[in-house]
Amino acid sequence: MTSRDYRRLSAPFRTPSRKRAVLWANRVLTGLFFPLYGAMLLSLALGRDARLPRCVLVPGASFLLLSFLRARLNAPRPYEVLDIRPLIPKDTKGNSFPSRHVFSAFVIAMTALWLLPPLGCALLLCGGALALCRVVGGVHWPRDVLAGAAAGVLAGLAGYWWL
Repeated sequence: MTSRDYRRLSAPFRTPSRKRAVLWANRVLTGLFFPLYGAMLLSLALGRDARLPRCVLVPGASFLLLSFLRARLNAPRPYEVLDIRPLIPKDTKGNSFPSRHVFSAFVIAMTALWLLPPLGCALLLCGGALALCRVVGGVHWPRDVLAGAAAGVLAGLAGYWWL
């Protein structure tokens, strides 16, 4: 993606109301996953459900692994490389690849898919919307969110269905 590509991608969202919508969607979608994940874990704990350890271990271990990889790669963010003004204000340097926000959304969605498929399907859609916000917002490259989503789905498949 070039500066010109990003400006063309983000142009429809640069009006004040649409920019607010992107910021709102990013905040709401980010804030949606963690309370729902906590509620899922609480429900499993209260029900003394034997699936609880796996629902803690799969997202937790994969999050740590992804965080280690991301720190080692320390890829720059679009606003560090391109001459752009991101819609989502952020001044963090590096750690762009893969997107941990999107990874977390997708691994939580996979957890929900394993426990309650309709909720999991809805969360996968929300994860896709969050990925779009992160790219349009200028804080991640498309490859960052695609890798984060793929890692979240693969962690879920491996942890809940393959192992």
